[in-house]
Amino acid sequence: QVQLVESGGGLVQAGGSLRLSCAASGRTFSSRAMAWFRQAPGKEREFAAAISRSDSSTNYADSVKGRFTISRDNAKNTMYLQMNSLKPEDTAVYYCAAGGFISTMSTQYAYWGQGTRVTVSS
Repeated sequence: QVQLVESGGGLVQAGGSLRLSCAASGRTFSSRAMAWFRQAPGKEREFAAAISRSDSSTNYADSVKGRFTISRDNAKNTMYLQMNSLKPEDTAVYYCAAGGFISTMSTQYAYWGQGTRVTVSS
């Protein structure tokens, strides 16, 4: 059993930055791969970034590469998504997910947070 809680979302101007956090509890955090997905209004949920359990590899969607950075702090049982140079098209609900291995597919993650909303104004 794993519980995930996202925080850090909000309203920012285009070009601004936000850092999202995902706090994990219930079971071990370090043994699981973690990922961020996002879903914009009227669109399908899409992959944003993922990080392996060992912190040895990361994966980013082309749409966020070079602007977003995923990281984890196992001592704090927390994962982060640093978002820079935000664009209006980044507006979405961002979801934290945990699974057994790193993947770009949402179906491969068994545990999900409630989501945190990010709104980027023009």
